[in-house]
Amino acid sequence: MDKLNLGDSELKVMSVLWQEGDTTAKHIAGILSDSYGWNVNTTYTLIKRCIKKGAIQRSEPNFICHALVSQEEVQRKSTMDLVNKIFDGSTNKLFASLLGKKELSNEQIDRLKKMVDELDE
Repeated sequence: MDKLNLGDSELKVMSVLWQEGDTTAKHIAGILSDSYGWNVNTTYTLIKRCIKKGAIQRSEPNFICHALVSQEEVQRKSTMDLVNKIFDGSTNKLFASLLGKKELSNEQIDRLKKMVDELDE
């Protein structure tokens, strides 16, 4: 199983874990119940899927969950999957699509230039 290939619902579980740090499955279930109306069984099933994929490690006592992948790793993988699937592997096409649809403020343009400059370092 690919620990970075997570579905939308699994990402919601991981998001709680990334924000909260190591915590109990019960605590994760409580947050997702409040946010999305999920029942405990739904959350536990998703946690178990994440465990099976290698994204979460379970320890006892109290079913403590620990993220084995970082949010940045998952974001990077998801971005590359999007570029490959939708933009034929071309980051140029991705940026053209993003920049062509929206007016950018001078501040946003400056921030993008700085990011590009940092890549050259």
